[in-house]
Amino acid sequence: MDRKRLVEAVRAGARGMREELWTAARDPLPRQGALGWLPHVHVVLFALAVGITNGVEYTYAAGWAKAFVAVCAVAQAGAVVMALSRPVAAWWLSTAALFVSAESVGATVPGGRVWPWSVAGIALHTVVLLLLSLRVRPRVAAAALVITVGSGLLDLALSGRSHNQDVTRAAIAFGTAVVVGASLRASRVARSRLVEQEVLTADERARRTLLEERGRIARELHDVVAHHMSVISIQAQVAPHLVADPPPELTENLAGIRENAVQALTELRRVLGVLRSADPEAEGVRHAPQPTLDRLGDLVANVRAAGLEVATETTGTPRPLAPGVGLSAYRIVQEALSNAMRHAPGARVRVAIGYHPATLTVRVTNSPPTRAAPPSPGTGHGLLGMRERAAMLGGELATGATPEGGYEITALLPTDRTTATHTTEDTP
Repeated sequence: MDRKRLVEAVRAGARGMREELWTAARDPLPRQGALGWLPHVHVVLFALAVGITNGVEYTYAAGWAKAFVAVCAVAQAGAVVMALSRPVAAWWLSTAALFVSAESVGATVPGGRVWPWSVAGIALHTVVLLLLSLRVRPRVAAAALVITVGSGLLDLALSGRSHNQDVTRAAIAFGTAVVVGASLRASRVARSRLVEQEVLTADERARRTLLEERGRIARELHDVVAHHMSVISIQAQVAPHLVADPPPELTENLAGIRENAVQALTELRRVLGVLRSADPEAEGVRHAPQPTLDRLGDLVANVRAAGLEVATETTGTPRPLAPGVGLSAYRIVQEALSNAMRHAPGARVRVAIGYHPATLTVRVTNSPPTRAAPPSPGTGHGLLGMRERAAMLGGELATGATPEGGYEITALLPTDRTTATHTTEDTP
């Protein structure tokens, strides 16, 4: 760094220090956890008691000095209370009161008495420095300490006294307050940053889990859509052979339909197929049929074999569902049963499927667990995936505890009866 940059850096630092030390900005003392406002009450009581003692210590002053000392004693006690909300302004007030009181009684101090400051005055200013150090940066607190001690040395110089033993004792008390306050502030700042980092980490984990779930949904829907696009392509290719001497216009239109279907299928596989390459586990099942509610019995049987007591109930008339609806309903039930196994061991679970004219209702309810649940190895964001599946279909998902102490998950999924005429098959 050259000299010019060094000078600019020093000037910038000095300017910043001046702005931080010459301010009356409000900076309230934070509430201390479970103690609430109790420390604030203690500070006020301390200022009242020691402020009275401070005035009594200067009873030897006479004439105009007694009036000045009385005003300074009140100012110092008020500065302690002010430091709870405006620490920098309170420190300036306390420092000025210390300086003026010392100058007022400098010629009348009896032998053996602490000077230039009284013991009570030192105690009050120590608390002010402590409260200041709890809110400002360490370099600002250190500058305040230097200015305070410098004002005492200036009092000595103006009075003509040569002994600075009392200033040294006061400086030790002031320095201790600054060190303790700066340490407590550093600890509070570290805890605050740790909490912020934990919040950011939780948000990032939730966002990543949501993206992973969306990727998994996209892979599954890729299989469903690819199947139907393949069926369209094959039907368009076969249709001309089902009619004797088909008109050229029909053949041309069907050829265009098949060509568009093939192109759409190619683009679909190119764009969404990359999602499978990011998931090694998906490669082994890419040709497996996607499950629907037709396989709910197998799912429940597997869960029962794992020790979970499950009862199923179906209301309404079962009917073929659109592939996306059937797949999402199956996955919601699957995730809800997994959550019950992980978080409610020994509970009884009821799975209710309701077929309505325009909607499908999926409700999974578990009773309270009979024993403590072991730590879960999962990411804890299964509800995000279920909510994302419901939102994808324009549906709703409601979750929450039951009055009996269990848990309930209810999904309302819109259905399209005009297009739900096929079940999911293997992807070609």
